[in-house]
Amino acid sequence: MSFRKVVRQSKFRHVFGQPVKNDQCYDDIRVSRVTWDSSFCAVNPKFVAVIVEASGGGAFMVLPVLKTGRIDKSYPTVCGHTGPVLDIDWCPHNDHVIASGSEDCTVMVWQIPENGLTQPLTEPVVALEGHSKRVGIITWHPTARNVLLSAGCDNTVIVWNVGTAEELYHLDSMHPDLIYNISWSHDGSLFCSACKDKSVRIVDPRRGVVVAEKERAHEGARPMRAIFLADGKIFTTGFSRMSERQLALWDPENLEEPMALQELDSSNGALLPFYDPDTNVIYVCGKGDSSIRYFEITEEPPYIHFLNTFTSKEPQRGMGWMPKRGLEVSKCEIARFYKLHERKCEPIIMTVPRKSDLFQDDLYPDTAGPDAAMEAEEWVAGKTAGPVLISLREAYVPSKQRDLKISKKNVLHESRPAPASSTGSATRLSATAVPTTVPSISIAPVVGGRLEEVLQELQALRLQVKEQGERISRLEEQLSRIENGDV
Repeated sequence: MSFRKVVRQSKFRHVFGQPVKNDQCYDDIRVSRVTWDSSFCAVNPKFVAVIVEASGGGAFMVLPVLKTGRIDKSYPTVCGHTGPVLDIDWCPHNDHVIASGSEDCTVMVWQIPENGLTQPLTEPVVALEGHSKRVGIITWHPTARNVLLSAGCDNTVIVWNVGTAEELYHLDSMHPDLIYNISWSHDGSLFCSACKDKSVRIVDPRRGVVVAEKERAHEGARPMRAIFLADGKIFTTGFSRMSERQLALWDPENLEEPMALQELDSSNGALLPFYDPDTNVIYVCGKGDSSIRYFEITEEPPYIHFLNTFTSKEPQRGMGWMPKRGLEVSKCEIARFYKLHERKCEPIIMTVPRKSDLFQDDLYPDTAGPDAAMEAEEWVAGKTAGPVLISLREAYVPSKQRDLKISKKNVLHESRPAPASSTGSATRLSATAVPTTVPSISIAPVVGGRLEEVLQELQALRLQVKEQGERISRLEEQLSRIENGDV
């Protein structure tokens, strides 16, 4: 009995990754060598932050996104910590505010000047002291302003109000061992954590209770990760008993068995998942790997669908991830990673190939914007709200090929006076109907009275293009069937 491979239809099937050219990388950055499984890089639409090697304390570098090329050795850093920096995270509601956690047991919040640093930044806006051991996890609340969560090697989770520099919640009895990572739910009412005791916990910080717990989510002893998805499900990465890397999807209502479990390979680097709630695509990057795998999460079995793998030659030391509002919408870019090498940071652009240069509604639904849905005090009082969404249509910049200057120039350079109605028709035609790749259709004959002839020719061309498009689709389907043996 032969099993035929069926090709699943997905608009993300042909997503491809492409590293930028060398002059668009950030060169000569001494990336931190500290042994800690965080991403070492945080990105927002204005700045790229990278944890770097520093003597006599801890530091991270903050570069304006457009400051590419070789970075001078004397470039100023954020260097207020007395021990190595382990984790950094940009505030989702203010692109100039970044938080950092360090081996010196403190959490610091920094204000970055408008155009980046011109001198070393040593004084934080606020220093938060409450952990007794090093602080390895920092993550901002997704919807409430000034709410920051930190977790340390003292197995304690603290939720802070940065605006008043006070502890809101001190959760020290939930995790018996080292916490690997923490992820807020989409509306920030819960968070999930992965712990060294192999358990995944769902916690309500305001009530101070563990809502659900799955013991031995992954059998292996190596680090796990757990993240919340937009629909409330939980996605985990970890290791099997035989040290094979795994992905799993869990329903919080029933944690007995995973909805889906996939084994990847037997490499030993911890898998860092990056989730896009708008497209339901998860990108998985292994520390020390030279690849990024991406999967689509759907409502129907098998739930986790492998899409493709981006591979490169150099292994990654860490990875940054640009929020959706920082992407180039006009180029159909759906994700941008900032891959850390030993001495440089290399942007990698993920693109969905599209023929049209119009705004793609299906790729860019409304996404989380920079405005907070509520204040910290409202969240503490029990209010829950999802992110304030914005449309990316305003960020769409039409390509230069759609410029109308050619048409206007032709009209203006026409020596004979033209009737007003004909000119209006001609201008409208050039703006909406003439294909951008065929600017050679002259306006002069149109003005002279051959409008009907040009319209007929244009109609014929359109029909031809439509027929060719349908033929290409049929051939692609036929090729797909042949490749999968379904003939």
